[in-house]
Amino acid sequence: MPRRKRNAGSSSEGTEDSDFSAEHTDSSESDVHTVRNTRLTRSSLRLSRNSQDIKQSADHDESPPRTPTGNAPSSESDIDMSSPNVSHDESLAKELSLKESGLAHRPKRRRFHESYNFNMKCPTPGCNSLGHLTGKHERHFSISGCPLYHNLSADECKVKASSRDKHVEERTLSQRQDENRHSARQQAQTERQLRYKEKVTEMRRKRNSAPFKEQKDKYTEHKQTHGSSHEPLLENITSDYDLELFRKAQACATDDLEKLRLQGQVTEGGNMIKTIVFGRYELDTWYHSPYPEEYARLGRLYMCEFCLKYMKSQTILRRHMAKCVWKHPPGDEIYRKGVISVFEVDGKKNKIYCQNLCLLAKLFLDHKTLYYDVEPFLFYVMTEVDNTGCHLVGYFSKEKNSFLNYNVSCILTMPQYMRQGYGKMLIDFSYLLSKVEEKVGSPERPLSDLGLISYRSYWKEVLLRYLNNFQGKEISIKEISQETAVNPVDIVSTLQSLQMLKYWKGKHLILKRQDLIDDWKTKETKRGSNKTIDPTALKWSPPKGT
Repeated sequence: MPRRKRNAGSSSEGTEDSDFSAEHTDSSESDVHTVRNTRLTRSSLRLSRNSQDIKQSADHDESPPRTPTGNAPSSESDIDMSSPNVSHDESLAKELSLKESGLAHRPKRRRFHESYNFNMKCPTPGCNSLGHLTGKHERHFSISGCPLYHNLSADECKVKASSRDKHVEERTLSQRQDENRHSARQQAQTERQLRYKEKVTEMRRKRNSAPFKEQKDKYTEHKQTHGSSHEPLLENITSDYDLELFRKAQACATDDLEKLRLQGQVTEGGNMIKTIVFGRYELDTWYHSPYPEEYARLGRLYMCEFCLKYMKSQTILRRHMAKCVWKHPPGDEIYRKGVISVFEVDGKKNKIYCQNLCLLAKLFLDHKTLYYDVEPFLFYVMTEVDNTGCHLVGYFSKEKNSFLNYNVSCILTMPQYMRQGYGKMLIDFSYLLSKVEEKVGSPERPLSDLGLISYRSYWKEVLLRYLNNFQGKEISIKEISQETAVNPVDIVSTLQSLQMLKYWKGKHLILKRQDLIDDWKTKETKRGSNKTIDPTALKWSPPKGT
């Protein structure tokens, strides 16, 4: 008597189910041969199964035992061409043919092209961009994920990653066991936690203490060999346990950055210029600057401090410096006193230099939008002179024809010269030019955060100096503006911030606060007169017909 047929939901389309059902089939080879000759289509086979299930459901009250796959054992008629047990020789021949054609058991291809740009390279010298600090990725393109920078190899990173994963699994399992044993409110330290605490204390106590001289020589040799291209040696600085914690934190932070990059939140070439080598300084950048992509993806740029040309490597920079004939900015030197010189550069005559200057400034300015359209502007570049040339200190730009009388469009002091008084010198020089033009000037808005602080400090000093020297009884905002070339709006805002402007009996009064003036005089005496602009050293006349 034939067995009950399997449900329609467990057809022979899945090879795994059909393999298992074939093992429980007691049919003879003749039956298999007969069924194979029928060559039923899938649709006709399903219809026949459904009809037979309906007929046999009335004859059988008890359901047959289920197989481990969840399906009832199949009968002889369930076997079709999709089952590999139909003919063992034929199935072997089919597998061999698939292997020869390369269609079966093909290894899964690594889809690097979806998340990696192979044109990018790791900025670490000598690195081939293979491996990752987390041990979970095959490639890297930043210093944070570079094993070579962290004095490791790609295989060592993978071993550390597997050990970290194992430790996380063990810790998770132990935490679950502790949660089951103790309540959340009255949970004391378990024996395992106490043993671990003692172990950590003992590991920190057994810090390797190598001879100080040998350790210092080793660190010095490593620094001389690799410089800033590799991470300093961290061994013996602290205990092995704390060093391993630091490595774990590094790997976690790098993994988070990699996830953000794959999600598109950190774009390739977005803000990848992290440092620039500028003269004898290495400067960390603050903001994104639209350098060409082939340079932006490097992470570090090398610049000539005289012509501002940017390069990809130290070797190219060294060759360029051997041939570069520039020792000062192009244009006319309009101011010189001591070691300070100021050059006037026309954006129309020296377009490449001014564009490079704007790209450099954007690395340290947030609101700057002028990059390539430099022809309508004049650039006033302040330099510090020594026997090697004129080194860039800062600059400001202004429109050749400003309808709103802006005397500054963009102003920047290089980071290595900040907090030394050069910013106020640049501002003072811009107002000196406005005085020569017999105009009242004001900086173009919006100002950056540092620019706003510098301007407010400068306006405060100008007003306190004017009030200190003023001997009359009546004073007006207009007179102050004409004398200092500061816009009346800026004067009023500064007086209000100093609480020196009052409204009394229908009139605005300027209060001469002697305490503020005394504080200013004290600071002025300590500062000296080295970082001030001398109007007599200016050799300049307003440009005409520009």
